[in-house]
Amino acid sequence: MPPSESPEPAAGGPADPAEARRPARLADVAHAAGVHPTTVSRALRGSDGVGSATARRVREAADRLGYSPHPMATSLRTGRSTLIGVVVPRLTDIVLATIYEGVEEGSARAGYQAVVANSGDDAEAQHLRVDTLLGLRVAGLILGDARTDSGLVADLEARGTEVVLVSRRLPGVTSVTCDDINGGRLAAEHLFGLGHRTVGIIAGEPYASTGIERTLGFRELYAQAGSAVPDAYAPTSRFDTRGGREAAEYLLRLDPRPTALFATNDFAAIGAMGAIRDAGLRVGTDVAVVGFNDVPLAAELPIPLTSVRSPMREMGRIAATTLADALNGRPTASTLLPPELRARASTVPG
Repeated sequence: MPPSESPEPAAGGPADPAEARRPARLADVAHAAGVHPTTVSRALRGSDGVGSATARRVREAADRLGYSPHPMATSLRTGRSTLIGVVVPRLTDIVLATIYEGVEEGSARAGYQAVVANSGDDAEAQHLRVDTLLGLRVAGLILGDARTDSGLVADLEARGTEVVLVSRRLPGVTSVTCDDINGGRLAAEHLFGLGHRTVGIIAGEPYASTGIERTLGFRELYAQAGSAVPDAYAPTSRFDTRGGREAAEYLLRLDPRPTALFATNDFAAIGAMGAIRDAGLRVGTDVAVVGFNDVPLAAELPIPLTSVRSPMREMGRIAATTLADALNGRPTASTLLPPELRARASTVPG
């Protein structure tokens, strides 16, 4: 090669090394896919009017180039945010993590991007997380930590913020939840049908509709059957293994001792199973246990846990599409998803 000549850039590659380092742009995806940039934008938002083959070609080009639309840039360009804010008590909880996966899926289908914050189920932290998300100019909020003892949701609605609740609900607020009252009834029908008349309830947090309504449904059925559950047999508790253990230890000291325990959360039920074991009793034989949500772990325990299944991922997906409908001026309504009881060895040995 003569000294005066420089090497030609590789075909299809950038002439400037700096170009190779910069993030891919919308125009790059359009060039790679052989379409107009507006088609790329519409295809990645999932908008109508883009053929499936073209949309697939655009997505493949975007994946290949590592292109990711910037939500704030989109907001500035269109005057509309594509961010949805989500607040949950904690993503370390498999129930909430599964719900959030559904939220992400539903958001993407509707052309939005979800961003999540953990409140620790603390009212003050919830306000701080919501303020942070609003500072990011989210289009609307999905709250998985609604509390009956807080006026936050009412304040948000008064300010014109679109809000959809998921998992928990409040009167008059659009929500997507499991039919928790019916779920409590399913657990009660199961235990009553097995002959249990002295039962205890690990009722969950007193400010969460999940615990309140699951307990309500359970107690209603037992009362209607002539075996009302006394208040002393329905202590509140945290929604975790420690809370379930502590509540079960209390219940096992009562006279008469319950022959069955209904926990309004699977992890509380697992904690209760530990307390039963440590008291020298056998789960499923001496004391039956029913949980709620049917997390994947429930069926894999040494003594598989009977649980009321709630459609967690579907809940999150519908919550996201419901919020998207509200943001786009379409009518919305609350959704109650049906629960199912999965009977296992913790109530039916052998």
